[in-house]
Amino acid sequence: MIVISKAKLEDSKILSKLSIASFLPAHGHSASKKDIDEYVSKSFSEVSFKKELEDKNNLYYLIYYKNEIAGYSKIVLNDSCKEITSKNITYMSRLYLLEEYYGLGLGKKIFDFNLSICKENKQVGIWLKVWVENQKAINFYTKNGFKIIGKSDFKISETHSNPNHIMYLEF
Repeated sequence: MIVISKAKLEDSKILSKLSIASFLPAHGHSASKKDIDEYVSKSFSEVSFKKELEDKNNLYYLIYYKNEIAGYSKIVLNDSCKEITSKNITYMSRLYLLEEYYGLGLGKKIFDFNLSICKENKQVGIWLKVWVENQKAINFYTKNGFKIIGKSDFKISETHSNPNHIMYLEF
């Protein structure tokens, strides 16, 4: 059984744990241990998530599989991108799944859920950034209709950035 629910303020601890457990296997080798540790402690702290959840523009959704937390997504409605001229577009900031839930269709399920939220809110497209070396994610997004439209640097630390593709799906 798959359940998707909106994250609440009290979910900040689980979001922190999920983020670290999802980010490290996919990106932990993309910079020095010091830089990764710094990024993780700053970006994925409970305090950080509490602030994010208090901002009504950030929409977080948790996905459960057989009553176990499997991952989450974060979207921001009406968030512009310099490469896209259309208004009313959504930024999908995160779609994180724990590795043990790969291959079960959960990524597609929460992605489709996000698309329905976008369309209900009269969005005309959705965009995201993905690390150029994350081929699994790039393949997933391409398979779901996204096109690479630009590039961006993802700042890990003061001294390290990772190159990212900007991808866009127009509805």
